[in-house]
Amino acid sequence: MKAMVLHEPGKPFELEDRAIPRAENNEAVAKVLACGSGLTIQHTVAGRIQSNFPIVIGHEITAEITEIGLGVDNLKVGDPVTAFYYLTCGDCKWCRINRETLCDSQGQVGRHIDGGYAEYIKLPARNFIKLPKNLDYIKNPAEIGVITDAIATPYKVIRHAQILPMENVAIIGAGGGLGVHMVMVTLWAGAIVTAVDISSDKLKKCDELGAHFLINPNEVNLYESLMDSSNGKGMDVIVDYACTSSTIESGIQSLGKGGRFLPMAGTSSATFEFNPKEMLKDERKIMGSRYCTKQDVIDSLELVARGEVWPIVTEKYSLEDADKVHDRLEKGLVTGRAAIVI
Repeated sequence: MKAMVLHEPGKPFELEDRAIPRAENNEAVAKVLACGSGLTIQHTVAGRIQSNFPIVIGHEITAEITEIGLGVDNLKVGDPVTAFYYLTCGDCKWCRINRETLCDSQGQVGRHIDGGYAEYIKLPARNFIKLPKNLDYIKNPAEIGVITDAIATPYKVIRHAQILPMENVAIIGAGGGLGVHMVMVTLWAGAIVTAVDISSDKLKKCDELGAHFLINPNEVNLYESLMDSSNGKGMDVIVDYACTSSTIESGIQSLGKGGRFLPMAGTSSATFEFNPKEMLKDERKIMGSRYCTKQDVIDSLELVARGEVWPIVTEKYSLEDADKVHDRLEKGLVTGRAAIVI
């Protein structure tokens, strides 16, 4: 099979001819049709997060099961599937209470074991998730694959932050791969959405999706604009995918009573100041939110299958063009999601 292999961070991918993996006990193998390309895996390419090199990256797959190992009873050959990104034990406290991203033995597909930038992928059988029957994965393999992250991660934020209809929600970095889908899912949840981005083209996409307010912090004062769009009451929720010192401080400052701030840039080490007195007085919260649970992925697949939202894939590439798409991701040039179609 063909596989794009990353031997070390910061270096080009290498196209290799490898043997098709064989399913061992409790494993399955699937033929990959498409794999999403987002900033999460670009962090691996750039060396911003630890990975087991050499590695085949990618986890947002659309695929068909081709082989199952002994002990597998939840899949059969021919099943259309996607994958759950996290490798979990299934038995610790966090797995048992549906908080799998906090698993005591957590790893990740495409970082600790080979992922989807290849013609075939082998995973623990429990990591494969069967697709709803009314999702046309043959016609739309790229869009179906990215649901597992681009839709499921914002869906988890809605649940985790308890975002309610008519709440004022600001999304900073709203035009990125997760940001634009955060706008989409937050609108689905019935909130009043303020999209914040420094790119006019990306703000245009947020406007097309139906964002109620648009803010470019390079042109206006972010704090003042957030207060204006909330009628001076402050934001109920702010989801920050940029996480610079200034966006965090302006965001926390512009929270209203009971406001929740979610810093979502996983590789940011920005430091910031806040006023504990104001946090206490208005019962504001700073909340972490990592990826999503397997159930969040299943719910997100059903959400798309019902036609309530649809993922945005603006760029599609061949397997051999992996370097090209990751160069564009690193430069922040992709609106929504890109994908490798195999």
